[in-house]
Amino acid sequence: MANFRTLDHADLKGKRVLVRVDLNVPVENGVVSDATRIERMAPAITEIAAKGAKVILLSHFGRPKGRDASQSLKPVAAEVAHILKRPVKFVDDCIGETAERAVAAMKPDDILCLENTRFYPGEEKNDPAFVAALAKLGDIFVNDAFSVSHRAHASTAGLAHALPSFAGRTLQAELEAFEKVLDKPERPLTAIVGGAKISTKLDLLGNLLERVDVLIIGGAMANTFLLALNKRMGKSLVERDLVDTAQKIMDQGKAAKRQILLPVDAVVSEKFEAHAASRVVDIDKVGDKDMMLDIGPRSVEQVVSVLARSKTLVWNGPFGAFEMEPFDSGTVAVAEAAAELTEAGELVTVAGGGDTVAALNVAGVVDRLTYVSTAGGAFLEWLEGKPLPGVEVLRVK
Repeated sequence: MANFRTLDHADLKGKRVLVRVDLNVPVENGVVSDATRIERMAPAITEIAAKGAKVILLSHFGRPKGRDASQSLKPVAAEVAHILKRPVKFVDDCIGETAERAVAAMKPDDILCLENTRFYPGEEKNDPAFVAALAKLGDIFVNDAFSVSHRAHASTAGLAHALPSFAGRTLQAELEAFEKVLDKPERPLTAIVGGAKISTKLDLLGNLLERVDVLIIGGAMANTFLLALNKRMGKSLVERDLVDTAQKIMDQGKAAKRQILLPVDAVVSEKFEAHAASRVVDIDKVGDKDMMLDIGPRSVEQVVSVLARSKTLVWNGPFGAFEMEPFDSGTVAVAEAAAELTEAGELVTVAGGGDTVAALNVAGVVDRLTYVSTAGGAFLEWLEGKPLPGVEVLRVK
């Protein structure tokens, strides 16, 4: 982490520290239904407070159009207090007199949570006046929300330009994990890219092909590659307008001497529903009414064999319709193999993206991999090689 300013470089004692966290968590009937993100950031918040700082938490929540009580961070602040096992005062504004009074009343080691930054249009516009109003509340800015760092918003990039700024521990952990994968990987380096569509992952595939030794393509996006190889896809989801693109990616991989792995068999069904009648077929035997909904056992063996001789794995996207049994089997089997190799110290595994995290939760292996990023869009943009505004501003110049 020599390239970034971290808390190791910051004097926090007695300072008002604005900490950008991601409290955009699922809330049902006024109660947080999944506190994973909060649990992950809790030690980082506790550390800043323990160093004698006045901790002021900033976050967005949902996509409100102006002030909206249903999009308030109040119930989330209560969950933060519950997880931290200490008081967290909530303030129903994030700028102005109310917020300024609450901050002025703080003592070292206090924690305060401000209201949803997106109640103000200046947040997403990175408006200088809004940035200045936020900056007025703090002496130091800490970005601990990698998941929103791909957005040049006021509470991410804007504040980092306005105040002395540092990467928080959660953000630091993400960057260190990513460094192990793409910047300084132990080779062979393998990537799994799955999901429904090539169109959403063109930049990702292009960037990975330049870096990895093996590219494993799964999910419905593999169907378009198979169609480019003149395989019959029946009623499987394919992007016919991207068949030429898929062929170009395969040509690019061949020219760069990269191995691209596609399914050799599949679990097919005539119905896209849970527990539908299904069967395993060779990739050359997909029927006219068949939909490919998962990889088959020989494809699983092929993937596991590649992982066994890899040293580093980056994973984005499931192999099949993991939300439904029996079409979760391929993803679960590969996840279990990756977890076993990781636990044995033979593989560094970094995974991320919304569907990926959900699939790894289904497989029950999230805690057994090297690092699982909950960052979604930011994780994908990082894999695509794009600079993230909220991260770049923290680089040591």
